[in-house]
Amino acid sequence: MILETERLYLRELNEADFGALCEILQDEETMYAYEGAFSDPEVREWLDRQIFRYHKWNFGLWAVILKENNKLIGQCGLTMQPWKESEVLEIGYLFNKAYWHKGFATEAARACKNYAFEALRADEVCSIIRDTNLPSQNVAIRNGMTKADTWIKHYRGVDMPHYRYVVQR
Repeated sequence: MILETERLYLRELNEADFGALCEILQDEETMYAYEGAFSDPEVREWLDRQIFRYHKWNFGLWAVILKENNKLIGQCGLTMQPWKESEVLEIGYLFNKAYWHKGFATEAARACKNYAFEALRADEVCSIIRDTNLPSQNVAIRNGMTKADTWIKHYRGVDMPHYRYVVQR
């Protein structure tokens, strides 16, 4: 276990989580900010990328486990992400839609912010969110972040405006 909150614990993703990741990453509604659901090979690449991040940085997107039933309900964690001409420490989150609007993303994101400041001694952490993803923007705001700037990301052949929400230690 990496982190624990009142209702959740966060741990590294592993091979046994592939099915639960498919439930999240292969759902069209959940993946609207990514321009659609992922294929099996794309889910595999996603999982492999997190495992690589654990080895490279000792952090990545972690499995979010609901304590009451020990079910993987989402992912939340820290990653290094490109932003304009630099790389920034980001809190990312993506949850199974059955667990939306219950405060789980905010609870996990706050724990990740505290981890970034306390364990990693980061001076700043951000969340990079597509302009159309209002629920995720609201999570960032509840996590004490404010909108800092905008950048167009190119993904799956689409120009996607993104906002960078930032909080400093």
